[in-house]
Amino acid sequence: MGDLQTMKTRLCIIGSGPAGHTAAIYAARAELKPILFEGWMANDVGPSGQYTTAPPIENFPGFPDGILGRELIDRCRNQALRFGTQIFTETVTKVDFSASPFKVFTDLRTVIADAVVVATGALVKRLSFPGSGDGPKGFWKRGMSACAVCDGAAPIFRNKPLAVIGGGDSAMEEAIYLTKYGSKVYIIHRRDTFKASKIMQNRALSSPNIEVLWNSVVVEAYGEGERGVLGGLKVENVVSGEVYDLKVSGLFIAIGREPATKFLGGQLELDSDGYVVTKPGSTHTSVQGVFAAGEVQDKKYRQGITAAGTGCMAALDAEHYLQEIGSQEGKSD
Repeated sequence: MGDLQTMKTRLCIIGSGPAGHTAAIYAARAELKPILFEGWMANDVGPSGQYTTAPPIENFPGFPDGILGRELIDRCRNQALRFGTQIFTETVTKVDFSASPFKVFTDLRTVIADAVVVATGALVKRLSFPGSGDGPKGFWKRGMSACAVCDGAAPIFRNKPLAVIGGGDSAMEEAIYLTKYGSKVYIIHRRDTFKASKIMQNRALSSPNIEVLWNSVVVEAYGEGERGVLGGLKVENVVSGEVYDLKVSGLFIAIGREPATKFLGGQLELDSDGYVVTKPGSTHTSVQGVFAAGEVQDKKYRQGITAAGTGCMAALDAEHYLQEIGSQEGKSD
């Protein structure tokens, strides 16, 4: 294998969801000529991340009839290309933020950048049991989801029994949210106590529409008739060993997310859950000239529209930074 190609840019963007592409659109319109790495099977997910397999998105403004996740990202990508973004379908394997300009590495090239936006998102932690997969025998995105706010209002879940797996704050939030749509919500938890905060536990346990299945795990998901959607679960009580049927039309996995930050090699400050720490009210990270946008730095809202908003912020923060260091053409501020 020959030497890696070396490229130089004012701004390199790592990630290709709403955050990365929005940052690219704003940066390209500011004539920063950004380079964007959209990844290739990074963390076993294709370019544009989890949006490639997302069901119709109904809460992104501007699409009253909803839009497929893949189509939304394609539109964002084309808009970024239109203004001059260079996009490479390559996965960033490591970075060097020890000195400016920064270095970003893939298996094919090295990019030397005056500023970097990290927008690599976070992966849903999933469980593995029969029926949990994406294939023809699985019900992922056909009754199974990891985001109640994103999917809970879908017609297949309305006035139907639903279930949430988990025992933390996220699981409580998902269950409480789903009571607006489901006829009943079960929280399935493998232990006999929750790890959620007391206030969130109390809110969930006081809801008349929520029932907790303690010491329980899902061992199988099965379909309903010929529809090809989730019809129910086989649930095992880990204390008694009893396995029983639970008829539900939706299952929401709420056992946490894993931010895609391993490739950073500890060069940015992360919180205890591995998310990039940004300075309040900005996208600035612990390294001057490196910015973070989207879910890689947001474990609270986790929405496409908020990711796009922080992508805009990151591009503007990067543009101001580049002006300050005088790396833009013309005189600096």
